[in-house]
Amino acid sequence: MELPIFQVDAFTGHLFGGNPAAVVIVPQWLPDETMQAIAAENNLAETAFVVPLQGEFELRWFTPEVEVDLCGHATLASAHVLFNHGYAVPPAIIFRYQGGTLTVTRQGELLAMRFPARPPHRIQCDAAIVAALGATPREVYCARDLLAVFDTQQEVEALRPDFRAIALLDTFAVIASAPGQECDFVSRFFSPKIGIPEDPATGSSHCTLVPYWSKRLGKKKLHALQLSRRRGEIFCEHQGEQIEIAGRTVEYLRGHIFL
Repeated sequence: MELPIFQVDAFTGHLFGGNPAAVVIVPQWLPDETMQAIAAENNLAETAFVVPLQGEFELRWFTPEVEVDLCGHATLASAHVLFNHGYAVPPAIIFRYQGGTLTVTRQGELLAMRFPARPPHRIQCDAAIVAALGATPREVYCARDLLAVFDTQQEVEALRPDFRAIALLDTFAVIASAPGQECDFVSRFFSPKIGIPEDPATGSSHCTLVPYWSKRLGKKKLHALQLSRRRGEIFCEHQGEQIEIAGRTVEYLRGHIFL
């Protein structure tokens, strides 16, 4: 079996920025263990598998270690491949995934996704959180991920977390965030529990970040930066029970997998 594979940098306007994702086009679902093995072989934060249907597409995401329920940058990368290689006609793509449907639209040079909002609730900051982050946040919130809010961008940039300690926390992942100097807010995303100590640019974390910062700043449209070494740039809008996340994409590689 020969399968098309692409690698795309998402949430960036230049090569070697943002978050790289692999996209594999499959005629039907492969066995889970085969898709997991391909993701491990790719050794990227995410590999997306796409099954073309009649007018729609099924979509699943795998890290090198596990399947995940939602992934923004690999969805953006998948839309880039489908729009640019004749699988889909602009302006919109509908993806079916285990949580329902996702729509991606082309808006000029941006690709925009609608994701479900995950507004957080405030929780107590305990010693385990402080020890894992190596710093004391101003506030701590929880949704799928734990959100640690700091006062300044410099505090977020300076974090040197203990990834083993983060993996022991009772949460999927940890987001660190603060007001931005050149944007509305900044963030970093730590997810060692699923084999990604720090993710370069994370769409799904903004399902929690956007409701929080929209309420705090009193605005619907937000410009965000993710402060990894590769840097990610995300354009966001709070739309009630949904959020819109938009970004640029750059294609790095195309080829074939032989099974």
